Amino acid sequence: MQHQHHRRRGMTRRHVMASAAGLAGLSALPGVALAQEPHPNPMPEEIRKVLERNPALPVLGNPDGNVTLSEFFDYNCTFCRRNMDAVQRLVTEDQDLRVVFREWPVFGDGSMFAAKASLASLRQGKYWQFHAAMMNMGGRAEEASVLREARNVGLDIEKLQADMEKREILDQIYETMDLADTMRLQGTPTFIAGHEATFGLQSVADLKRLVATAREDLL
Repeated sequence: MQHQHHRRRGMTRRHVMASAAGLAGLSALPGVALAQEPHPNPMPEEIRKVLERNPALPVLGNPDGNVTLSEFFDYNCTFCRRNMDAVQRLVTEDQDLRVVFREWPVFGDGSMFAAKASLASLRQGKYWQFHAAMMNMGGRAEEASVLREARNVGLDIEKLQADMEKREILDQIYETMDLADTMRLQGTPTFIAGHEATFGLQSVADLKRLVATAREDLL
């Protein structure tokens, strides 16, 4: 599987579901047909449920928010790191927003190691501390640097490394990869809300527009 990563700096917005092709990659979603109304190309509810409502997902903001913003990211993606402040500000300013984080390790072995460690840190109640440390770190996320940041935020390294290899962690990452293929995402970072996605470096205003459009479509 080959992906294009932060290919350009500007925002690219498009309907999140260009077609139903690729749905076979999500075995839990047998043959979903795209409706024609009321949105010209809506996201099937079966996919929205998988995308937004997996109980294992890290969630920021209001867990009962009326709109969900999903972010597909990689810890070795420069624009993902630069987007973190905009996401945090958006959550602070929008009390009805629910943000879901999708670990999409597309930059090699270091990214896969980081994604597994990040999801495993949930089991120690330190996901947000670790996520922030990883997004603010200098240099690439590789095994040594990831474990260094894990120690810095007080994670039990032995437990972390054991949890990283559990099937549930890998299943979560593979689910995200399948979703990305199904929705034909261009690369990281990608933000999805409602029926649309944006790709690349985003400002707070960009993300607010995406969320506002989703509210109009979904509420």
